[in-house]
Amino acid sequence: MTHLLSSRTAKYAGLIFGLCIFIVSFAASIVFGQTSIPLKTAIEAFLHFDDQSTEHIILTTSRLSRAVIATVVGTSLAVAGALMQALTRNPLASPSVFGLNSGAVFFVVLALSFFSVSSLTDYMWVAFIGAGIAAVMVYFLGSLGRDGLSPIKIVLAGAAINALFVSLSQALLVISEQNLEGALFWLAGSVAGRSVDMLLPILPFMIGGWIVAFLLGQPVNILTSGDDIAKGLGQRTVVVKALMAVVIIVLAGGSVAVGGSIAFIGLIVPHIVRGLVGIDYRWIIPYCAILGASLLLLADVAARFIIMPQEVPIGVMTALIGTPFFIYIARRGFSRE
Repeated sequence: MTHLLSSRTAKYAGLIFGLCIFIVSFAASIVFGQTSIPLKTAIEAFLHFDDQSTEHIILTTSRLSRAVIATVVGTSLAVAGALMQALTRNPLASPSVFGLNSGAVFFVVLALSFFSVSSLTDYMWVAFIGAGIAAVMVYFLGSLGRDGLSPIKIVLAGAAINALFVSLSQALLVISEQNLEGALFWLAGSVAGRSVDMLLPILPFMIGGWIVAFLLGQPVNILTSGDDIAKGLGQRTVVVKALMAVVIIVLAGGSVAVGGSIAFIGLIVPHIVRGLVGIDYRWIIPYCAILGASLLLLADVAARFIIMPQEVPIGVMTALIGTPFFIYIARRGFSRE
């Protein structure tokens, strides 16, 4: 696939342009909503906070937390999606398609039904564990057989695990309907109503995941050329794959735990990035980080205006954007770009 930014200078310029888009998106997330706030007021709120100003309180207690969480989740989902597509050699790979979201939701519903979990922080850890278990199950099932992991087998494994957890979640909710309201917090997928306090316990793990992902750029390039070639070049492919799997679980699991079932960011962004910079993961990872954050921020802003004064859950917005893209990629088949 021909990429638009072919030279190193053009790629650096693209990163700078992407950062500008991110800054604009972050600012838009802070100032736009049911109560639109002038940018000048937003700047004043952070430089000279007035606890008597309703606008300042909205900005510092709600809008800023929402924008920060959208940034972290968007970055993590996009980077996790890029690594998943490289690890599985599958253009359809993403946390939502491979059942991580449904695994997180199932464990939340399970905790609601049998363990009387009530704290949002506890929900977050339960969802994180559920997403991690789902990822391990998909990878294990997709690796069974003499040929090991293959694009077709990993898709089938992801579909099977996703269907399993969705069915189990629905069964538990039918048995115990009073838990539906708590489960909807994750089922819908949203960054609204979350506080930075929810993010802080898991943020160090996610930052560590980003750092490892950036460092894996060159090893992933070698790995995508084929296991035989990678081994011939002296790469310890098992170690690289294990590191990729851990990073995927941490980033995708943490994102689902904080933001709920937000689909397709991990599918859309890596494909857009490869169209821009090619197949070099030293560039793909940072571009995915910036564009993933920007896309989720803009989707969140759009979700506030569609049915004002109500809001569309951001998970619905990303699904509306991502479903046609998923169909397009699926029609193209499993050929590498």
